Amino acid sequence: MSQKVVLAFSGGLDTSFCVKYLTEDRGLEVHSVLVDTGGFSEAELKAIEERAYSLGVKSHATVSKTDEYYQHCLKFLVFGNVLKNNTYPLSVSAERFFQAIAAGEYAREIGASAIAHGSTGAGNDQVRFDMAFRILAPEAEIITPIRDLRLSREAEIEYLKSKGVDQEWHKAAYSINKGLWGTSVGGKETLTSDQYLPESAWPTQVTETTPKTITLHFEHGELKGIDDEQFGNPVGAIQKLTALAGPYGIGRDIHVGDTIIGIKGRVGFEAPAPLIIIKAHHTLEKHVLTKHQLTWKEQLGNFYGTMLHEGQFLDPVMRNIETFLADTQAHVTGKVHVQLDPYRFTVLGIESPFDLMSSKFGSYGEMNNAWTGEDVRGFSKVASNQVMIYERIKG
Repeated sequence: MSQKVVLAFSGGLDTSFCVKYLTEDRGLEVHSVLVDTGGFSEAELKAIEERAYSLGVKSHATVSKTDEYYQHCLKFLVFGNVLKNNTYPLSVSAERFFQAIAAGEYAREIGASAIAHGSTGAGNDQVRFDMAFRILAPEAEIITPIRDLRLSREAEIEYLKSKGVDQEWHKAAYSINKGLWGTSVGGKETLTSDQYLPESAWPTQVTETTPKTITLHFEHGELKGIDDEQFGNPVGAIQKLTALAGPYGIGRDIHVGDTIIGIKGRVGFEAPAPLIIIKAHHTLEKHVLTKHQLTWKEQLGNFYGTMLHEGQFLDPVMRNIETFLADTQAHVTGKVHVQLDPYRFTVLGIESPFDLMSSKFGSYGEMNNAWTGEDVRGFSKVASNQVMIYERIKG
């Protein structure tokens, strides 16, 4: 009997190679699984299933994890205002680890003795998949054909052609990974340090040029409404905001980061909804949270994002941080007004019953209502005492 292998399958070049190589060259029984975290339409899912069977898999399964992905991960990226290196909303980082977790669980369910993935040996995904598999299915063998054979894209294409698989792989000049939390774009320019992606490389082209003002409704830190439309599930709000802002060319950038394996890397991305949500959420927080809450949230949010990026999502410290982040959202409720323009957006302002910027107590730079000048004079004297003494003694 052939060894049963679960392959994390996307239908792209790498995983298509893996199916042919594992079934025909290695003689293994391959069961492909696609984990949907919000990046595929029903038509795309059907086409990928058909491709898997045409390549020779024994079975194919589609596992939907979009809601779980939001509830257990994306929600906390918003609560923590997480932007890696102040730029990247972890569009692929977060998605990949959840896909790896689901693939590992699926392998355990069907009793597979091995799990395979199509990651190369030069990126972050190999570490995320390996770590998830080792934690969830430690007894399973991990098979990585692309990494082990050190194959180029051209070599994979030639191999598939030799096996009678002749799709137009060369047309894909850029590697595109689309998900609920944004789309990554990798290509020749991102392999350099000085070039930017051309307009044609971006998945969503600019078709909207008329400025538009929208209102985002947050409840306890979660986006629950856009203008007059309410969403029971924030996933729907994220998808709606992507549809509204994407055609403006909003959310495009190139992230320069430190990979898990120690090299620098660049990746282009377009993430209109994540960038708008995080900026709007952070603005609302600056109005309703205290300065010490904001300080600790910034530090823990950055740490949380780094741990997630580096495949440490299952470390129990992540649950501890999530508890803190969720607790800070009790009063992060209100409206945020945002203007959409070609290639940019502007947070105009907020409305919240918990706004600490209240004229009842004072207006910054103009009027103090809840204290006197003598109060401030005494406070300033006490607050400066230690440094005054230090300077006197030192002098």
